[in-house]
Order: sequence, then C-alpha cells, then structure tokens
Amino acid sequence: MPVTVKIPVPLQRLTQGKEEVEGEPGTIISLIKSLDQKYPGLAERISEGGKLRRFVNIYVNEEDVRFKKNEETEVSDGDEVSIVPAIAGGI
Repeated sequence: MPVTVKIPVPLQRLTQGKEEVEGEPGTIISLIKSLDQKYPGLAERISEGGKLRRFVNIYVNEEDVRFKKNEETEVSDGDEVSIVPAIAGGI
C-alpha cells in the first residue's frame, strides 16, 4: 500500500490537477525527491538543499513533522502525508 500525499491547491498545477498522489515509503525528503521525478518542480517548492522550506508545513497522519525528525521523519505504507503551505496574515 503506497503513501498517500495530499497536495495543496497552489501545487496542484504541478500534479496535473491531482489533489492526492501516491508515493513510496521512506523519509519525507526521499518521498519529496521521488515525487519530483513524477511531478517536476514539486521538490523545489517544498524543499531546498535537502531541508524543508520553513513556510511549508508537513504532517504525517496529522502529526507535524517538526515535532518528529523534520525531513528525516519516516513514512510507511498506508501513511497519509499532508503538505500545507503556511498562511500569514493579521490585522
């Protein structure tokens, strides 16, 4: 069973409009790199130099990877990964 990756609307143009794509188990950064092979340009929007960009939040089964091992967080068969761009705002 592959890893399910939920793609935010701003990145869906890179995934041919798909809201969800499938990836292989491993680490978050290896998942991003493998998805970039299928969907070129995706990795550069999410990571830089092998590290996650600070304005992108990634969750594995609804748990923020920042509280785990960041880009080295392991993902397994059946996991759900959500990519959520940070939203800034204020009054």
